[in-house]
Amino acid sequence: MSELNSEVVIDQCVSEIHLRSVDLNLLTVFDAVMQMQNITRAASFLGMSQPAVSNAVARLKLMFNDELFVRCGRGIQPTVRAKQLFGPMRQALQLVQNELPGAEFEPVTSERIFSVALCSPLDLRLGAAIINRVKEMAPQIHLKINSYITSNIDNQLRYQDVEFVIGYANFESTEFNNVVLFEDELTLVLAQKHPRIDANITQEQLLSEQHAVVSLEEFYSFSKPYYIKETMRRVITQQCTDLYSVLSIVSNTDMVAIVPAWLAQQQAEKLQLRCIPLPWIEEKATCYLSWHESAERDKGHQWLKSMLSQPETTE
Repeated sequence: MSELNSEVVIDQCVSEIHLRSVDLNLLTVFDAVMQMQNITRAASFLGMSQPAVSNAVARLKLMFNDELFVRCGRGIQPTVRAKQLFGPMRQALQLVQNELPGAEFEPVTSERIFSVALCSPLDLRLGAAIINRVKEMAPQIHLKINSYITSNIDNQLRYQDVEFVIGYANFESTEFNNVVLFEDELTLVLAQKHPRIDANITQEQLLSEQHAVVSLEEFYSFSKPYYIKETMRRVITQQCTDLYSVLSIVSNTDMVAIVPAWLAQQQAEKLQLRCIPLPWIEEKATCYLSWHESAERDKGHQWLKSMLSQPETTE
């Protein structure tokens, strides 16, 4: 055996000896505490006593030479090191769980609870179709649809409080994955009684009007991709919480807005709006289905991703 091969074998043996000295049950405790952000709730979830979970966390701190969790109010928060460990560790646990006997996910009999965040206004367009589709294929699964999206949505995905986000914003970090569901045409909306604008609006007229937009400070802002462009930065804007608020303001003022064409057409009669095409705006609003990489090996997660990606669910 060559000297190089001998060194490789020695390194492998040392690694195996080190792994045998680790209580792998601690990893399931780490996973639960990361998700629950609370020792008591993690203990209840695992069917363990609170002191037993606290002891396991103490052993984890020694194992990884890091505090892992720090107190925050009545709960705890993970350290940077804990966040780094969570994704790879959860993927490893899910890989093992998927290979255990009886680990197949059976949608017809499953009673699992899933949570999906639907950014406004997609809750109106897709909510009922998603619920009906899941109910048809998996009648005992409980699906929670959340249309109130906070700035903490990345952590909700990371710790799987939410399995998927469907929205117009794309997560930039490489730890998140996504697929494109569809692309929406854009249109200009204004009140029918608007005193200045007609179907022959020019780009200069568009820039001189005051615009209602979804708050540009929010990650999930529909308006942000269009109003951060150099050509649009001089536009005066009124920032709103969501596109429903945008349409309501436009219908009762001389302001205008750029919105998905399907939404404008849907609300035009009710809110007395006019819709005007904007041929010089080439972009379309892309709708993404997003999730965190740590959930990829979960067979239930894979099934729901397939369901949410089907055309009959999203059209």
